[in-house]
Amino acid sequence: MVRVPTQREYFLDSIRAWLMLLGIPFHISLIYSSHMWHVNSTYPSWWLTLFNDAIHAFRMQVFFVISGYFSYMLYLRYPLKRWWRVRVERVGIPMLTAIPLLTLPQFIMLQYVNNNTEQWRTLSAYDKFNTLSWELISHLWFLLVLVILTTVGMWLFKKIKNHADRLLASISLGTLSLWFLLLGIVWATFRRIIFLLYPDILRDALFNFAVMQSLFYIPFFILGALTFINPRLKSLFTTPSPWCMAGSALAFVAYLLNQRYGNGDAWMYETEAVITMLLGLWMVNVVFSLGHRLLNFQSPRVSYFVNASLFIYLVHHPLTLLFGAWITPHIQSNALGFVTGLVFVIGIAVLLYEIHLRIPLLRFLFSGKPQEKEVKTHATAR
Repeated sequence: MVRVPTQREYFLDSIRAWLMLLGIPFHISLIYSSHMWHVNSTYPSWWLTLFNDAIHAFRMQVFFVISGYFSYMLYLRYPLKRWWRVRVERVGIPMLTAIPLLTLPQFIMLQYVNNNTEQWRTLSAYDKFNTLSWELISHLWFLLVLVILTTVGMWLFKKIKNHADRLLASISLGTLSLWFLLLGIVWATFRRIIFLLYPDILRDALFNFAVMQSLFYIPFFILGALTFINPRLKSLFTTPSPWCMAGSALAFVAYLLNQRYGNGDAWMYETEAVITMLLGLWMVNVVFSLGHRLLNFQSPRVSYFVNASLFIYLVHHPLTLLFGAWITPHIQSNALGFVTGLVFVIGIAVLLYEIHLRIPLLRFLFSGKPQEKEVKTHATAR
């Protein structure tokens, strides 16, 4: 039976927090990139486009590996039903809280920023619902996917627990690469079949988030669980591999070429899936090995941002759009705008985090964790 480690995985906590916080420079750089977004600068920056692509190409794959790792650790700690409830509360409650408090006001703001108020009235009932689904779930999509993967994990983790030894008998990075290449091809084939038979469903927000994203990231979620189970697999990821570094660099070049020359009606998205499936796997080794070497320590400052990372991520998106809509047009330099945006968003997000810590209801809503009650003991002298 696998025992839950007594020593905290500080480097994994830190990596998870950094990956979450990378969402801030990712979305701010999106303003100044050549990618079309809700708000864009007048002249795109090539280096901020490259920076944006570098973050986007691997961040969420590594994040879901860590999520699978900690999910399985808690799976061994709690009874099944309690495990599901705890996991769903910790991601579902913040998601449901953020929709009315953050993404709905963000959507209303963008209607006026982009002059879409008149167009909204002309949409059909389904188009209104679908637009709201895209905009209200927005950057919260990974929380919805985590709820789905946790629910699937009730059955999946039981299978993993019973067959882990056979699954990991002759594991290697080469074997994993072949498996993830195959999984990428399977996902790409599935998408292409849908595109040929019923392309309109690919524009449906809930289908994309609940089905396509969940299917893409479930291999990484399972890989995280297997990494917790098998010390040898964990060692493969925490030991630097020159092959993974070289493969990641080549895969990123392929990702950029596909972005530059691909066609959305051809095989662009399918090709991207295969590339990022392999890139994500190899970057697990790169990120874990660097994190194990540089971040495997306890620090009050690091612990602060580990605890604050989810809240800061949730509030940074509307703050970024506020910055892009009303401040970006007044800053001529893209580099200065990017740095100013970081200071603006992070500064206000940390301030809001400190305010929410002092309000018990908000602490619960944005963490999904019940607040510990202070127990007062009174000693009586006799």
